[in-house]
Amino acid sequence: MKKKSIWIIDDDSIFKIIIQKLISKANIFENVETYSNGEEAFLAIKNILNKDKQLPDIILLDIEMPLMDGWAFMAEISVFKQNFEEKKTSIFISSSSIAIDDKLKADKNPCIKGFLSKPITMNDLIKIAS
Repeated sequence: MKKKSIWIIDDDSIFKIIIQKLISKANIFENVETYSNGEEAFLAIKNILNKDKQLPDIILLDIEMPLMDGWAFMAEISVFKQNFEEKKTSIFISSSSIAIDDKLKADKNPCIKGFLSKPITMNDLIKIAS
């Protein structure tokens, strides 16, 4: 299997450390980038598209973050929907939210491939990478 690139968009520094260790052990991702909120990631996406570079294969997106939460991030990137479809970037919500509304909102969004409840496991990473 070709190694993929993954972005983690989450404000929880402990989660980012843990998920990066899992990603390292899984040995299925060649490039890992982290962002602390949706605004940082959105600016990175705009920069990538302006320079005609590659979007990530997978994005793990938290819902509740400062400056720009996961839902606002999804609204902002909708203008780049075609770029994400061409690259086949898969966006997964990774949240500790137990709210049914969040899961339903994720299910209704065609750009979101799934909802992963934290903590994320090695099996979750393998599943989303395949």
